[in-house]
Amino acid sequence: MALTQQQIQQVETVLKNSLRHKFHNYNPEPASMPFHTRLLGKDRIALFSFIHSLNTNFGTSIFEPVAKALASANFQSATSQQVAGTQISSEAHHVIQKIMDDLSTASTAPNKPNEIAGIREVCQRGEMRTVKPTKVDVKVIGHDGTIYLFDIKTAKPNAGGFKEFKRTLLEWVAATLAINPSAKIETLIAIPYNPYEPNPYNRWTMRGMLDLQNELKVADEFWDFLGGEGTYKQLLDCFERVGIELRSEIDAYFGRYN
Repeated sequence: MALTQQQIQQVETVLKNSLRHKFHNYNPEPASMPFHTRLLGKDRIALFSFIHSLNTNFGTSIFEPVAKALASANFQSATSQQVAGTQISSEAHHVIQKIMDDLSTASTAPNKPNEIAGIREVCQRGEMRTVKPTKVDVKVIGHDGTIYLFDIKTAKPNAGGFKEFKRTLLEWVAATLAINPSAKIETLIAIPYNPYEPNPYNRWTMRGMLDLQNELKVADEFWDFLGGEGTYKQLLDCFERVGIELRSEIDAYFGRYN
């Protein structure tokens, strides 16, 4: 069994607290939908609105704290909403831009180990420039000192956004190495579940920009990495148990809109 009973309780507590907080604080945006409401009913429109709102902050309110709870038992440390660093060398900027240019024109294929090596070589050369990179969603440090920085994305990220995702991953590398040039660093995109199940995740849209082997973890690849083999299935069971336990609260909340 991948998860301890304590971890399962932690995960389920995160879920309960997050859902109850949402019930207590959520105020649907005023929007008149007379045709939809008459066709489907106020309760179903409220449910649709609630789920849409929940999806927008699922990563911050649920996936990030759950990831921390899972990783804390298997890694040296696990934190969320971290800053990779505040400076990147001018030479590292040039290397990152060349990588991006080459990938954009398909002159080279993504190769994260080589890209990290190229940035490491110049990580403290030239002028050190102050930067404000995107915050790291989840930072995990292994017992061997390896730093893993995760950017958690929605299940179906916009294909056009992968160019910026890639740049963010490279900037995290440069900012980390500017602090410690010998740091063992991995930066990755995490997608919490596969919306195409039972079919494989549709990775082709990312192939020209991301090193799929070294920069992407989807569904069980991500959760099992953090918590051990079998974690993903246990996590789904946690969500199901919490949903059953809070069923009366969920029904009561949406019953207000009948």
